Amino acid sequence: MDASFLYLEEPTTAMHVGSVMILEGPQAARERGGDRGDAPDRRALQHEDLMALVADRIGENSRYRQRVRELPGRISGPVWVDDVDFDLSYHVRRSALPAPGSEEQLAEFVARIQSRPLDREHPLWELYVVEGLEHGRIALVTKTHQALVDGITAVDIGHLMLDPEPVTDIPRPPSWTSRREPSDVQLVADAVRDFARRPLTLVERIRGGIVGGAVDAARGTLGGAGSLVTQVARTAASPAPSSALNARVRATRRFRMLRTDLAEYRAVRDAMATADRHVEVTVTDVALTVLTGGLRTWLQARGEPVHSATTVRAMVPISVSEGGAEMTSGDRGVSSSQVLACFVDLPVGEPSSRLRLERIAYQTRHQARSSHAIPAAALTGVAGFAPPTLHHLGARLANAVTRRRFNLVVTNVPGPQVPLYVGRARMEATYPVMPLNRGQALAIGLTSYDGEVFIGLNGDRAAMADLGILADGVVDALAELQTVVGVKEFEV
Repeated sequence: MDASFLYLEEPTTAMHVGSVMILEGPQAARERGGDRGDAPDRRALQHEDLMALVADRIGENSRYRQRVRELPGRISGPVWVDDVDFDLSYHVRRSALPAPGSEEQLAEFVARIQSRPLDREHPLWELYVVEGLEHGRIALVTKTHQALVDGITAVDIGHLMLDPEPVTDIPRPPSWTSRREPSDVQLVADAVRDFARRPLTLVERIRGGIVGGAVDAARGTLGGAGSLVTQVARTAASPAPSSALNARVRATRRFRMLRTDLAEYRAVRDAMATADRHVEVTVTDVALTVLTGGLRTWLQARGEPVHSATTVRAMVPISVSEGGAEMTSGDRGVSSSQVLACFVDLPVGEPSSRLRLERIAYQTRHQARSSHAIPAAALTGVAGFAPPTLHHLGARLANAVTRRRFNLVVTNVPGPQVPLYVGRARMEATYPVMPLNRGQALAIGLTSYDGEVFIGLNGDRAAMADLGILADGVVDALAELQTVVGVKEFEV
């Protein structure tokens, strides 16, 4: 499965998942601590501390110091080998916006760097330290390849960096000595020994033409990756409807970040539960309804035909538990909640936002109660669960199912509702950057964290030139939904 993400990667569809973590500035840290003086505050994140923290955390995960090595003639799958020339400063890169940098400028920076595939001559991850944000904040922008993150051997770099308490004493990075890189002869000999233990493997590879057709073999792997994928595929038995979202994908991207209040989603849920015609809905249902309203506005602004039966199918990995994973330094946020891979037909043609919510809730509830529910234990073998590693899960599942079954991917991660820290600095916002699939011009990631819902909209630069209309439509849809279901104003 991991090798398939390498074989299927194309220049226009880089297969890495990203994140944008915004850390508070020194002034905010002083005010939160009751100190408004002008003295330097060591609670702010210093670059040398960040480098030490990264070195310490990747010391626990060998994949972050290994690169991909192809076997001669591709007689077997690629292997991980230690990068004998590993250079941390290559992977942790310092950049800056013209101060005071706005979040719009940060989003443009994210779109540019996320467009570039990772260099396979090095370990498959990068972390950008972006300084110059207004109010003295900095952003950490990550890129981690799907082949690297499986939730067991390695989790996302953003996941590794977070702690439930400020880290005041960063440990000395552990010493690391790379193993000698094997020669081509050694790699071939290892492959031959493997074939000797499993003789049918060699015959299958020859028949499958893996030497000359690695991509075809990879597609076959993804098309039939066992009962897990079979269960997922059954939930989307019919092809997805035609949509303006399905367009030629080029290499460049647009990115938008939306920050909303989790209390507003919960207020809609509670209002639906106490209404005269009460309906059981979840926060996830509310979030999907808000996105549906934004997509409706976007389609109408484009002049696309939108009638009562118009739908857009989303593939949505959903957690049954909405409480958020409790994060401890021991497990770094791994949750035992159940995860469902749902295919939801978003009713963009329905003019009533309340009815849109009811229709979405019916679909997610039906799939949650069906025999196709996939427990987290099964999904852990694919990608893991903890934020932001779950966004990798969504991307991997999306690649495991034929693109004809859905129009876009929406990953929704119920993150911890307590502050998290990178070193001494509190993380105030976290936005996922989901990769685009071939022929799908939009991918959406949502992460709830510390009382807010952070939405990342990643789109093809040419096909989604009007991504701002979608972003504004999402914000308007949330306000409309609150009004329609009778949510009373509350104090912030």
